[in-house]
Amino acid sequence: MAELARMVSPLDGQDMTRATVFPAPDHDHDSCASAAIMHAEEFCAARGQRLTPMRRQVLQALLASHKPLGAYEIIERLAQGGRLAPITVYRALDFLRENGLVHRIESRNAFVACVHHHSGGDPVVFLICERCGTVGEAPGGAMADALKQSCRAAGFAPKSPVIEIAGICSHCRE
Repeated sequence: MAELARMVSPLDGQDMTRATVFPAPDHDHDSCASAAIMHAEEFCAARGQRLTPMRRQVLQALLASHKPLGAYEIIERLAQGGRLAPITVYRALDFLRENGLVHRIESRNAFVACVHHHSGGDPVVFLICERCGTVGEAPGGAMADALKQSCRAAGFAPKSPVIEIAGICSHCRE
């Protein structure tokens, strides 16, 4: 886990420490969410894709916190004044996942916005706090390289290379 000691944030190029894998409770969340939306807009535009109003709303619902949300929780948050069809939200989630803007947390059957803009084939390590529910996305570093090499050696093409580790975040341990 040495690679967690010092990382560079893909959002602003600033140094990150272990604690910033889990944003501080008092971090500038509006800035964090705004940067992620701006990245999503630029990413989609560069690929000739549209960040439709529904896709944007689903992404914004996930960016409202660093906790994973199930599809029906997203529907509840977006259904102000009326009920949304689940298929509409699932389609938006599929688009966001296919473009690396959202990840699925398998153990929670939930989704979390990706704010680390890594390559789509890179293994992702999710650190899931069992106390506060926050999900931190940590770089895989050397472990990712070893996993990629093992997959190549076996002739295996991983579909969603995700590792989930449950525990207690640095903020809850304090």
